[in-house]
Amino acid sequence: MTRTFAPALLLATLLALPGCNQKEIAALQQQNNDLTKSRDQLQLEKTNLAAENAAKARSEESLRGSLLNKNNQVNQLSNTLGTTEQDLAGKNARIAELQRVLDEKDAATKALRQRVSDALLGFNAQDLQVNVKNGKVYVSLSEQLLFKSGSTKVDPKGQDALIKLANALKDNKDVNVLVEGHTDNVPIKGVVNGAKDNWDLSVLRATEITRLLTTAGMDPGQVTPSGRGQYQPVAANDTPADKALNRRTDIILTPKLDELFSILNPN
Repeated sequence: MTRTFAPALLLATLLALPGCNQKEIAALQQQNNDLTKSRDQLQLEKTNLAAENAAKARSEESLRGSLLNKNNQVNQLSNTLGTTEQDLAGKNARIAELQRVLDEKDAATKALRQRVSDALLGFNAQDLQVNVKNGKVYVSLSEQLLFKSGSTKVDPKGQDALIKLANALKDNKDVNVLVEGHTDNVPIKGVVNGAKDNWDLSVLRATEITRLLTTAGMDPGQVTPSGRGQYQPVAANDTPADKALNRRTDIILTPKLDELFSILNPN
């Protein structure tokens, strides 16, 4: 059986041996202590290294998991980006198509204004104006050109202007025509030519103009009469000149937007 001696017992044994002096024993004891410290230090370092290796293993495992997660996120983002790029390309194509239609509409509106202006060339600018506003062509005719005061029958000079306008428009089926009658704010006294008030007067005048346009060849399905009475003035109604400006008929020409609506509402 092998026996392990404790340092104190070993020392006592050495002291009992013949020939061993105190210096040798002390040296041996110091050597023993140094070896013990070295062993303990090595054991500590071994323990620390094992702990560091375990920590590194855990860190590497965590890093591998994080890397895998990042790879999955990158793949998901790549898929999403591909879908987004496809959507963006589709939207850009739709915007380009919308812009094309709007450009064509603007060009058609300008061409329509020019055609109408050419057809009505020679009329007094105070009595007849052609303008583009909000993508529509406005043909504004004064009461002086069209009607006598309170009348719903168009004068010969006004009839001439309307017939020329109808001839310029009758072959253009892609235009909607709205005839708007307007008055000043002076009330009608009694019943005048069947009109009880300014609303009546504006509607009756718009209807008479619509009849003249359709009789001259325009499609009745394109033309709509309406009366605004005194409620959409272009001037303040506080001077005779301003009141005369408000007594007018606006013929509003709107290019049809079927193609544009079909793009905006594909379903």
